[in-house]
Amino acid sequence: MNKIFLSLGTNLGDKEANLETALLLLSEKVEILKKSSHYETEPVGYKYQPWFLNMVIEGETELCAKDTLLFIKTIENKMKRVKIVINGPRIIDIDILIFGNEKIETENLTVPHPRMLLRAFVMVPLFEIAPDIEISGRKIKDIIGNLEGEKICKRN
Repeated sequence: MNKIFLSLGTNLGDKEANLETALLLLSEKVEILKKSSHYETEPVGYKYQPWFLNMVIEGETELCAKDTLLFIKTIENKMKRVKIVINGPRIIDIDILIFGNEKIETENLTVPHPRMLLRAFVMVPLFEIAPDIEISGRKIKDIIGNLEGEKICKRN
């Protein structure tokens, strides 16, 4: 089994229901071990859109990284995700943050996720469920202490 951390976000429609639907679909091939709280977060990049509801999960899967990415894209398609604007509104966004101890750099996938260290909407929920994790040789507590940027508020 491969230990993975995934980030989920949504800012269209019933955000709570979107996250729950994504979790249900993920559970078909990912054993969800831990779920963070939900966090309301200010948009990054394209600002003229509703705030997001984000969370992070820890799980295990028998899929390899490439097949996990394909599975995630299938879920996004089932949920009718449409990309109109880069960093724009979306019904669901699922990103692979960490995939075991693997370091992957392909055209379609980079692990650990290349921008996660800059994003409070990823690092804060990740810290909630994995406070002792190290990413690229850095403790998550230190990474969070240096974050600047978007506003984030724990919802539950």
